[in-house]
Amino acid sequence: MSSSSSSNPFMEGIYKTNLLTVGLSSSPSPPKSLLVATPLAEGEYPVVMLLHGYLLSNSFYSQLMLHVSSHGFIVIAPQLYSFAGPDATDEIKSTAEIIGWLSAGLNHFLPPQVKPNLSKLALSGHSRGGKTAFALALKKFGYSSDLNISALIGIDPVDGTGKGKQTPPPVLTYQPNSFDLGKMPVLVIGSGLGEFGRNPLFPPCAPLGANHRNFFQECQGPAWHFVAKDYGHMDMLDDDTGGIRGKISYELCKNGEKREPMRRFVGGSVVAFLMAYLEGDDSELVKINDKSRHDVPVVIQEFEFKK
Repeated sequence: MSSSSSSNPFMEGIYKTNLLTVGLSSSPSPPKSLLVATPLAEGEYPVVMLLHGYLLSNSFYSQLMLHVSSHGFIVIAPQLYSFAGPDATDEIKSTAEIIGWLSAGLNHFLPPQVKPNLSKLALSGHSRGGKTAFALALKKFGYSSDLNISALIGIDPVDGTGKGKQTPPPVLTYQPNSFDLGKMPVLVIGSGLGEFGRNPLFPPCAPLGANHRNFFQECQGPAWHFVAKDYGHMDMLDDDTGGIRGKISYELCKNGEKREPMRRFVGGSVVAFLMAYLEGDDSELVKINDKSRHDVPVVIQEFEFKK
């Protein structure tokens, strides 16, 4: 079967999927525990790594992961830490180690009929995970991937609390087109409400001066930038994120009315981007902002492309 679907990327794809957990007690043991969404049909599939946001659980992304996987992708979300301070250096190092483990370890945990195509590896991350993904792809801090990264995705990436208030190690340079990624294609997705605080007691979750706009400005082409109006920084997470972390994920950020439209928009945008740059089919990507479409689940506030 084909490794990607030609169906509407904003709807569930044609592949039946499953979620797998790979713990530290597994053999061969990964550097960090993993949540894996995989198609179940026989075939070889591109691989997408998804890095979670600050103090969040990888399980909060299960619905988004299954959406992307249903279009013919293996999606891997490591749990990079339980608690962490402002410095993301350890996360960059851990991500490099996990990617190094994939060649020898991933096959042991997938269904026997499913094969990962690690020559088509996309790296993605949400919030601080987006910063981590960019940092590793840029090879700026002494860590690099053992495998070639074919595409990079920032889902509302954040590099601190504002311009001049970056968390270490700083990724943004505030110089346009300064990210040298060697023609690696990039997708940056932003939330229209992320730069607004929920109330005066809490700062915005994706503040001006350190958010998706800055990341896109520093990208060289090919790079895409989509911003969803009326949705917030956490609105691509699962509908039900229980426990203290889940409560925090909902109450600290300004949110839209419900998460499902933003989650489908993020999932569909990621699928269309991956189909274009990993599968050579850009038919869905180029028409995402077509005004005649009625199947895009959000209003697109901003749409930009750098060749």
